[in-house]
Amino acid sequence: MEALRDKGVVVTGAAGGIGRAIAEACLAAGARVVVNDLDAERLLATATELGAYAVPADVSTSDGIAALIELSTAHLGGIDVWVGNAGIQGGLGLETPDETWQRAHEVNVMAHVRAARLLVPAWLEGRGGRFVVTASAAGLLTMIGAAPYSVTKHGAVAFAEWLAATYGHRGIDVHCLCPQGVDTAIYRNAGEVQGLLAADGLLTPAEVAAALLEAIEQGRHQVLPHPQVREYAVARATDTDAWVRGMQRLQRRYDAPPRSTEENA
Repeated sequence: MEALRDKGVVVTGAAGGIGRAIAEACLAAGARVVVNDLDAERLLATATELGAYAVPADVSTSDGIAALIELSTAHLGGIDVWVGNAGIQGGLGLETPDETWQRAHEVNVMAHVRAARLLVPAWLEGRGGRFVVTASAAGLLTMIGAAPYSVTKHGAVAFAEWLAATYGHRGIDVHCLCPQGVDTAIYRNAGEVQGLLAADGLLTPAEVAAALLEAIEQGRHQVLPHPQVREYAVARATDTDAWVRGMQRLQRRYDAPPRSTEENA
C-alpha cells in the first residue's frame, strides 16, 4: 500500500482494540509506527508484540499531546499520518456529572483539535499529511443511553469534516472512521444496548482497520465499516422527525421494566 509505505504513523489509544488493529495494519503496509495509550504497561506489551515504538501519554491534555508529538517526531523523523483513535464512553444521561462530560469532551474532541493545532502548520509547510479521526456511528446517528459519548462523537465528526473542508485542498487528507458494533471494551461494557449495536453485525477490530486502509487507498473521507450506517444517516437527514420517533420507540423498549417469569410463561 503506497499511501503508507515508509510513512511515520502515530496511533493513539493503541494498547488494544481498534487502535492496536490499525497499528498492526499500518505496519503490514510498510509504515513505521508509534503506538500511544494511557495504560503504559499494556501499551509496552503491545508495542513489543507488534514491533512498534511505544510512547505512553495522556492525550486528553495539551501537555500530553505535545509530548507525544515531540517524542514521536524524534523517533520517526517526522509524522506523516496521525490516527486519533483514543476514545472513552463514560456516563449515561442527565445524571452524568460535569466532570464526566468534561473528560469525554477532552478525549473524544479536544485531543483531535490539539493534535491538529500542532501538526497542520508543519504539514502545510512541508509535503502535507494525513489525519484520521476515529469517531463512531454514534457521531452520525445517536447511541441510546449514552449522552456524553453521542454528543462528543458528533463533535469529532464535525471537527473531521471541518478539517477536511479547510485544508483538504492544501495537501492534508482527512478520514473520519465511524464503525457501529465492534468487539471492543466499549461494546462489552455497553450493557443493555449491546444487541442494538450488534444488530448489523459485530465486526472485529481487524475488519475495521481494513476498512480504514481501503478508504485511505481510495481517498475517501467518510469510512463506514458497516455500510448500513450510510442508509441510516440518509434516512435521518431525509426525515429527521421520523428518525427521532424511531429512536423514541427504541428508547421505550429499554425503558420498559423487565417482564416477570409468570408473564413470560
